[in-house]
Amino acid sequence: MYKSVSFLVFLFLFSNIFGQEVMTPELLWNLGRINAIGITKDGKSIVYSVKKFDVSKNEGSTTEFLLSLDGGEAKEIKDGVTLVANKNISPIGNYKLSAKSVKINKVFGKDYYPELEQSEALIYDDLMYRHWDTWEDGEFKHLILHKDNIEIDLMQDEPFNCPTEPFGDDSDYTWSPDGKLIVYVSKKKAGKDYAISTNSDLYSYDVASGQTTNLTKGMMGYDTSPKYSPQGALAWLSMKRDGYEADKNDIIVRSGDIQINLTEAWDGTVNSFLWKENGSGVYFNAPIDGTTQLFEVDYPGKSKKRPTVKQITTGDFDINGLIGVSGEKMIVSRTDMNHAAEIFTVDLTNGEMNQLTHVNDAIYKKIKKSKIEKRTVKTTDQKDMLVWVIYPPDFDPSKKYPTLLYCQGGPQSALSQFYSFRWNFQIMAAQGYIVVAPNRRGMPGHGVAWNEAISKDYGGQAMRDYLSAIDDIAKEPFVDQARLGAVGASFGGYSIFFLAGHHNKRFKTFISHDGIFNMESMYGTTEELFFVNWDNGGAYWEKDNAVAMKTYTDFNPKNFVNNWDTPILIAQGGKDYRVPDGQAFEAFQAAQLKGLKSRLLYFPNENHWVLKAQNGLVWQREFFRWLKETL
Repeated sequence: MYKSVSFLVFLFLFSNIFGQEVMTPELLWNLGRINAIGITKDGKSIVYSVKKFDVSKNEGSTTEFLLSLDGGEAKEIKDGVTLVANKNISPIGNYKLSAKSVKINKVFGKDYYPELEQSEALIYDDLMYRHWDTWEDGEFKHLILHKDNIEIDLMQDEPFNCPTEPFGDDSDYTWSPDGKLIVYVSKKKAGKDYAISTNSDLYSYDVASGQTTNLTKGMMGYDTSPKYSPQGALAWLSMKRDGYEADKNDIIVRSGDIQINLTEAWDGTVNSFLWKENGSGVYFNAPIDGTTQLFEVDYPGKSKKRPTVKQITTGDFDINGLIGVSGEKMIVSRTDMNHAAEIFTVDLTNGEMNQLTHVNDAIYKKIKKSKIEKRTVKTTDQKDMLVWVIYPPDFDPSKKYPTLLYCQGGPQSALSQFYSFRWNFQIMAAQGYIVVAPNRRGMPGHGVAWNEAISKDYGGQAMRDYLSAIDDIAKEPFVDQARLGAVGASFGGYSIFFLAGHHNKRFKTFISHDGIFNMESMYGTTEELFFVNWDNGGAYWEKDNAVAMKTYTDFNPKNFVNNWDTPILIAQGGKDYRVPDGQAFEAFQAAQLKGLKSRLLYFPNENHWVLKAQNGLVWQREFFRWLKETL
């Protein structure tokens, strides 16, 4: 009898524990990561892949699936790309495009001295000797036109890239509907000119004549993502100002000699877009109020009618990738802070959504989710700021919880309903922390003026916004005011270094990843100089430049190390050339010499992100080990 009762108690406890499972780093790396390949040629199904990681092997494997847009069971397939339209093949099927690397410039010692094959020397005469996470090797990606066995390099002997570096893909080029033209994106600048400019252009290549024309000459910012309507109108994304990589992104349409900005009067910035099938307008996604939603805007053609923007979807989620349109349905990927990306359909007439894929349902059914709350906080200048608050599963308001201020990167990236595989709010909350995530100054989705307010004011209102958010939430009885921490990466990492010298003992611990510590050495070692030129207001030696001097004095974290009095974990990637590793080394050395509890978490072969499975797990485990030790 005793054994039977004990066994029943064991079963009860086991089932109860099983039902109480929460998200962990290990579970996170078990999630399948969806990538949409496209809608099938008949418009009835979606082809997608799922990547899953084997942590023991430190690698991932990908499986492809076919799923009807009407729902049902997904079917595992091979060579799914053959089922969708191939954008690389010309509309009449006689040409094909590809991209390949072409050696243009001499860089290596053996390029100059072939007899010295084992030389390890790199020789540069200009800037952009490295970019993002890669050293310049003298090779450039070129578009290649294929017909029969003939290859034509559209960028013959040019030291420029298409797709663009470092994140360009096949959205950087397109065929005209009649197959006579290829329009592609390239930033045709080199060396210092490349480093200080964001001026990419659209180029039209005439297949018959071989002539190339700059379609956006005189348009000085980023011009990207060319797409033709079936009727032959060319649309693309465009920013106005050279050197400002986070400028308002508008949709421009040109047909014949008529060009119109569809979103000029709309107070927002566009992420990506697709044409309507009849060419009467464009669907796009964009950040708004702490989310990313689907919109449409009409294209008036030759009429003088003013384009009208209409929001299609609403809710506490993000519409990420726009996969395609089939009839009155848009196929999209969608996330929220409790769920990784899955594929949904959107009814374009009313915004209603239907989930197609259920890749991670089995894991999510086993875990308890966080409560996600949207709050409004008054800033020091009496503005209303949206703040996301993420609570632990089984949150009990009668208890007190350690609380983390999350500082977003960018600095002008949206803090929306994203689902990160590193900075994951679900995991943080599952370990018992309340997470406070403010939409501080500098974030898109709250109007262009709010978005632009961060530039040249890194240590100003944005920092006050952070403190307004944590001070407001800390008034709640369930927040343990003696156990507040602040964490962040990139601009968020800069924010941590800056707050460490200005927090007035609010925080008990800090975590900074890939953050700027010394704005002078950052200027001297980062690669895309347009970024620091715009945001800092200029170079650190421009003594007559009042804006720049304020940045390098008042907003430079290293100038306030004397105020550091709090434990800090500093994480850094060795192949991060945007925020080079010297920033972390300087900060760690300062903390150590001041006698502060501090730790350096260094990944020699990671860039601005942590991408490898086992490195990702180390990052998560060290994150929570540090919080356990210090908070």
